[in-house]
Amino acid sequence: MNTEEFREEDRQCLFWLTRIPGVGAVTADRIWNSMKQKHCLYNIEEKELIKEKLISQALAEAFRRAKEGTRRDEIRQEYESLKQRNIRFLTPYDQEYPESLRKIEGKPMGIYVKGSLPDPKKPVAAIIGARECSSYGKQLARFLGKELSQWGIQIVSGLAAGIDGAGNRGALDAGSATYGVLGCGINICYPTENYPLYEEMERRGGIISEYGLGEPPRAGNFPVRNRIISGLADVVIIIEAREKSGSLITAEIALEQGKDIFAVPGRITDTMSAGCNQLIQGGAFPLLQADDILDYFGIQHKKQLRIREKSEKGLAKKEKKVYSCLDLQPKFIEEIVKESGLPVHECMGILLDLELKNYIVQEGGHYYRKNCE
Repeated sequence: MNTEEFREEDRQCLFWLTRIPGVGAVTADRIWNSMKQKHCLYNIEEKELIKEKLISQALAEAFRRAKEGTRRDEIRQEYESLKQRNIRFLTPYDQEYPESLRKIEGKPMGIYVKGSLPDPKKPVAAIIGARECSSYGKQLARFLGKELSQWGIQIVSGLAAGIDGAGNRGALDAGSATYGVLGCGINICYPTENYPLYEEMERRGGIISEYGLGEPPRAGNFPVRNRIISGLADVVIIIEAREKSGSLITAEIALEQGKDIFAVPGRITDTMSAGCNQLIQGGAFPLLQADDILDYFGIQHKKQLRIREKSEKGLAKKEKKVYSCLDLQPKFIEEIVKESGLPVHECMGILLDLELKNYIVQEGGHYYRKNCE
């Protein structure tokens, strides 16, 4: 069936199929393509599906219940409610369905969309990483999200706590659209603390999920969700990941999809960098600056991207000296004093001035870093 033959009745029928518990993307695709008359799905006997090895015996009961009048009415009402909720249900047979997702193994047979979808004419980078990330990792994700967006690269993530959400926030800082793929129903924001980000992304970008309304954020949903993140992206950027993490699962899926991986290297003693260092050792590209991604996409740019957009011309000579000792990784006062060569009391005064001018941020305990917000 091509997009021209696909009708509204077909979409409703496919929606019904995807709402049967236990019917995943592969099973739904197999059943759908086996049926010449799609509406016969409502009446087909489970034993016929079992005979054709389209469903298991265990799935037959769920199929039978979905065909009952009450349940069919509930699913129909749920479908009809989507428009009122400003949610679109798109299938691989709809023209708006992302072409990049049609090409992946186990493509979603239906996705729910709030807002918009990535522009297929523009490059897309996934920014993902640890939920319990460091301040450095979070700042770097936000910085990269902003810098890449300013050059027309769209940012997609899992809208999770930590690295993912920071990358999305950076894109919004640049005034650009950005996209999040959920591991739960599209009407649920997880984690809840990202709700302001969720709302803003719905207005200025898009939220995507293959899970039905009300589906809770089950642990098993997220590895499955990750194939959509990498599927939408042209390249995957990983910032901080443990040796065994969801980010590495996404990287593995992305490689299977033929996508390239960039990983931010870190200290060999840092557990949050173990996954990224492992990826680099295995052949991933090390990400040292935003220019690496711009070069990858062949974007012409100046080699002068700075942490702060604010000009440093207004800083005094000694302020510049102290500022140059800092980066996004928090640094202890003793190390700053040593690198700057200034007396402790003078260095402390300059750091306070830089903080008041919003050039730097104190992390507490006399640790300082550059401010990229």
